[in-house]
Amino acid sequence: MITPQSLSRRDLFDWGVQGLGATALLSMLQNDGLVRAESPKTDGARWMASEPIAKRAIHICLVGGMSHIDSLDYKPELQKLHGKSLTYDTKPDIFFGKVGLLRKNDWEFKARGESGLMLSELFPNIAEKADDLCILKSMVSNTANHTPALFVQNSGFESNGFPAMGSWLSYGLGSETNELPSYVVLPDGRGGPNGGATNWSNGFLPAQYQGVLFHGGDKPVRDLFPATKLASGADAATRDFIATVNRQHLERVGNNPALSARIRSYELAARMQLSIPEVSDVSGETEQTQQAYGITDDKTADMGRRCLLGRRLIERGVRFVQVYSGGPIAGSPRASWDAHESVAQNHGFEAGRIDKPVAALLADLKERGLLEDTLVLFTTEFGRTPFTQAAADSVGPGRDHNRYGFSCWLAGAGVKGGTSVGATDDVGWKATERPIPWHDFHATLLHLFGIDHERLTHYHNGIQRRLTNVHGEIVKECLA
Repeated sequence: MITPQSLSRRDLFDWGVQGLGATALLSMLQNDGLVRAESPKTDGARWMASEPIAKRAIHICLVGGMSHIDSLDYKPELQKLHGKSLTYDTKPDIFFGKVGLLRKNDWEFKARGESGLMLSELFPNIAEKADDLCILKSMVSNTANHTPALFVQNSGFESNGFPAMGSWLSYGLGSETNELPSYVVLPDGRGGPNGGATNWSNGFLPAQYQGVLFHGGDKPVRDLFPATKLASGADAATRDFIATVNRQHLERVGNNPALSARIRSYELAARMQLSIPEVSDVSGETEQTQQAYGITDDKTADMGRRCLLGRRLIERGVRFVQVYSGGPIAGSPRASWDAHESVAQNHGFEAGRIDKPVAALLADLKERGLLEDTLVLFTTEFGRTPFTQAAADSVGPGRDHNRYGFSCWLAGAGVKGGTSVGATDDVGWKATERPIPWHDFHATLLHLFGIDHERLTHYHNGIQRRLTNVHGEIVKECLA
């Protein structure tokens, strides 16, 4: 005897309910609990360690290496030592190997807010939110090369093939919505980051946990709609054909995780055809909101739209939104924060594109009561050197990569605002107090979501893999 609870997707196919109709019907019945869901659900209870404070996150990722000593890490000694040589025992491990003379910061630092955090004029609007920020001043990375450094930041490993932190969160907590992906990536309008989609890969986790790329324009998700408009009958026929092939393939191979994930992606795509146009259309936002995000200004419009879209996505249940600033494109490798030639010119331009939108995002989340359980991350793969990238006897305008000490910040759910953690030396070259590797950053992120980073694992090639590998300590100093 067939009961509503015993129905499955295959039953619907056998009865001839196929194509978009089957997808929509099955989705509605599953939502109402009348049909069993065939997609496996992770047993999150075994890796939850505490009540989660954060329910969702927006990650602002600066590609290229932001100079901490010109933005978040005040070093008055550099004013005194400007033009002098750095003393070192062994030659610094930097990308181009040119160790010039020390250079003072290009932007003035000021005490901000009630907390008195010292922040520079590089980010004047973000600086106004100082009391919401916790600055991690002693970040370290194990590579000074962009692509592997971005991989480490996102997945904890220098090589590809490992799941990104957004994928781990999606795997560990599931989705809060059936209409949108749980992990969405919003790339810079000028191009993608080094390493491309590897930065938001699901790795060895099931395919449904990969980040989904949203682009700008009228069609934010590529291939979601046909390239040319089809008659309704032709579109339905195409879907019927795909559904038939899926059914026949499933009958031949039985339970196959990869095929099941592909079918679920079709199901999600069908729902996204309704949800994506609505969430991506910001025209319904007030004029005041659009101006606050900088959407009406050509300089800030790209980042402003993506920050606003990030807020709209998390409001609708997306778990993790990643917003990239900077992305090398053909003929323009400095369309990012990679300030080898001139920090003042490069950072001044890049900060001008994102400062207002990011500050507006923080203010908007706070005003809507979302910042209480939304974590905002502001990171870069490494910092830049206190000495210039120039001949040993000269002071140049650019700085090289610095993996030994740099800064990021957190804000929102469970974070102690108006504070800083760790320190670098007097000139901002190396972390000297509470070094924070990416494994510790990831352990802290998972902790704020209530997850024990040592328990969140997935069996792969004989190993119980995890985001933090065999490392990771929670940065308790940044917790409220």
